[in-house]
Amino acid sequence: MNRIGGRSNTGEGGEDPDRFTVDDNGDLRRSAIKQVASGRFGVTSHYLVNADEIQIKVAQGAKPGEGGQLPGNKVYPWVAKVRGTTAGVGLISPPPHHDIYSIEDLAQLIHDLKHSNPDARISVKLVSGTGVGTIAAGVAKGRADGIVISGYDGGTGAAAKTSIKHTGLPWEIGLADAHQTLVMNGLRNRIKLETDGKMMTGRDLVVATLLGAEEYALSTAPLVVLGCVMMRVCHIDTCPVGIATQNPELRKKFAGDPEHVVNFMTFIAEEMRELMAELGFTKIDDMIGRADLLEQREDVIGEKAKQLDLRSLLYRPNPENQSAHFGTSEQEHLVGESLDTTMLMDSCLPAIENKTPLKRSYPVWSINRAVGTVIGSMITKRYGAEGLPEDTLDLTFTGSAGQSFGAFVPKGMTLRLVGDSNDYIGKGLSGGKIYVHPHEDAPLEPEKNIIVGNTSLYGATSGEAYISGIAGERFCVRNSGAKVVVEGVGDHALEYMTGGTVVVLGDTGKNYAAGMSGGVSYVYNPRASFEAHCNRELVELDQLEQHDADELKTLITAHVEHTKSPIGNRILANWDEEKTHFVKVIPTDYRNMLKAIDTSIKEGISEEEAVMAAFDESKRAKAVVK
Repeated sequence: MNRIGGRSNTGEGGEDPDRFTVDDNGDLRRSAIKQVASGRFGVTSHYLVNADEIQIKVAQGAKPGEGGQLPGNKVYPWVAKVRGTTAGVGLISPPPHHDIYSIEDLAQLIHDLKHSNPDARISVKLVSGTGVGTIAAGVAKGRADGIVISGYDGGTGAAAKTSIKHTGLPWEIGLADAHQTLVMNGLRNRIKLETDGKMMTGRDLVVATLLGAEEYALSTAPLVVLGCVMMRVCHIDTCPVGIATQNPELRKKFAGDPEHVVNFMTFIAEEMRELMAELGFTKIDDMIGRADLLEQREDVIGEKAKQLDLRSLLYRPNPENQSAHFGTSEQEHLVGESLDTTMLMDSCLPAIENKTPLKRSYPVWSINRAVGTVIGSMITKRYGAEGLPEDTLDLTFTGSAGQSFGAFVPKGMTLRLVGDSNDYIGKGLSGGKIYVHPHEDAPLEPEKNIIVGNTSLYGATSGEAYISGIAGERFCVRNSGAKVVVEGVGDHALEYMTGGTVVVLGDTGKNYAAGMSGGVSYVYNPRASFEAHCNRELVELDQLEQHDADELKTLITAHVEHTKSPIGNRILANWDEEKTHFVKVIPTDYRNMLKAIDTSIKEGISEEEAVMAAFDESKRAKAVVK
């Protein structure tokens, strides 16, 4: 796609950083569109800055309203590495984004992602359905640069058969609804409108254009061009032509070539150009939204089909002004008004360029959203995934921080917050450090007060966070590598967590560790009340072994050092007794994989070989059970 000026899409599984560099022959394998889905797999600062477009996948046409699941036998070691998970352990994508529960939350995520890469376009993928036009209007008002309307007829290896057969609507219905609603509300010229859902021919693209689209996504047809024979076994890792599989032996059967896709896309463009000429158009812009050129067929068979009335589908609002039917202006994302801009102009920019250690203090208010994210993106663009040396930028903020404080901050950034924070603090943490504690003059006990909001550390991939106080609900959802200490959490903490370590020095809400498939948590449980709050479907509760106690003490010591935590101090002062009050939470499959890897390493093979050996053994064991 890069060869022909198009854009490929990563999907929600992340992308191997090796693809970000140009090949010897001049090809760039990097996918220009980086998708951000509910599982946040592989969504790091490095991933986001290597995008021309960042797409928020709210849902998918072939399985609207549903999450996804990758069986453990498909989580090969290299897949696990990209996703920040453990080989052989199944993965779950939740149905909703846990930082989107309203249109305002979606606007916040658009804001966050734009700050994570100010040069990228931000788009939102919606599903064709009843009322999608109203949702599209909200997305446009939320400052998205593009909207994708996804139809039901496309394919996905992660959809259940019931979804494929019984859910979703054609892209034509959703596209017409979205385009008409946007035009009638004066919003259409703010955004680019795209559609997908088994588009196979140039004619499909022409119809989509007349209904209001100016961009198009094709997936099934290019796969067939590359050799897909539609066996519909994507989900069981047995694709006979080596496409929908990571099995090295099956991949040898792949016979596709980039030139095949280039030729196919050229033919699509030629057919579209011929049809445009027949209609009398020389430019795409002139035919966008010209639904008046479409007619309902009358030579249909079947009484039900004859009763269809497509007049509302083919309605063309505001026919006098063609410029109101396609994107002609850019959204104002207000990046230049962020607190980061002030800090960059102040002193951060020279420090980044020269790798000079810097300490600065700033006041912060709730209107300051995604603080640190633009600066983090500049570090990542300059230095890649390695970032800067630890604590190069040491920035202290005093006050009440707005949403998404420290989102996606990379290695080399340390953000200290003296006060409290709104929701989403540390979202997508990518190697940076975040310390939060109340002001020393605050008349409160931190461990008894909520100091950070809901959905903190969502999708964190690496780094550290120490929070002296209680966090709201859905804490550390989909954490895959960060080390975190907090003094209490609300309901649904650690949902779908796949890696990292989380220490809770206080009470937990209900449904703790639901869907947790990796990583470890230590919970302070002096009243023996935690068991009633833990979802034990995938995890086990253990007493601490010596290496667990050592790791736990190290984390609490760091917590006290950085936050002056009173409860942390009390626990360390009486460590020999207090450590017996901790419970270790660890997923069963994760534990088994770690044991298998450790056994193989002790037999004298490398860690990489040990991971592959453990994965192969896990696949064999699951095949026998099946």
